[in-house]
Amino acid sequence: MPILVLLLVAGVAEIAVLVALGQAIGVLPTLGLLLAGAVLGSWLVRRAGRRTLQEFREAARRRTPPEKELSDGVLIAAAGILIILPGFISDVLGLLCLFPPTRALLRNRMIRAAERRSKAMQDQMWLHVQRAQRQRGATAPGSDVIDGEVVSVTDDEPTADGGPELLPPKRSAQAERPDEQSRR
Repeated sequence: MPILVLLLVAGVAEIAVLVALGQAIGVLPTLGLLLAGAVLGSWLVRRAGRRTLQEFREAARRRTPPEKELSDGVLIAAAGILIILPGFISDVLGLLCLFPPTRALLRNRMIRAAERRSKAMQDQMWLHVQRAQRQRGATAPGSDVIDGEVVSVTDDEPTADGGPELLPPKRSAQAERPDEQSRR
């Protein structure tokens, strides 16, 4: 629900800016600015995307984790979507995602948020495992509980040496059939 409200407010703000700018400079110059912004923005997105892909390949060649390149790729894709949407507010936000200094700030925030989510998920998993162990009766951390069934070997018929009678291993159906090539 909050995202829907945010989209509604963003749409109303975009229309208000377009109407105000259209009244101030005219309809055709406003449409020209929208078109020029979309063309310039898509050129910048393509250029930044190419550079990020090259950095990703370089990180893969060096065998280093490409977390910076991946987050830059996400931000560039978001910038592309924002620039494609008609409106000046979304164009400005998209351009902010493209410029390296603001992208670095956004990237750091994304990484910190991902680390917080990962830590919270690990904590939840640890609590879930602890609850499951307590429910099964394994209260000591690290205690192994193996579900199974105990079978008594004393019920089997003993052999001459006193141990249970062992059956020969079963052979497959192919092993039972003689090979046709050996007959020829």
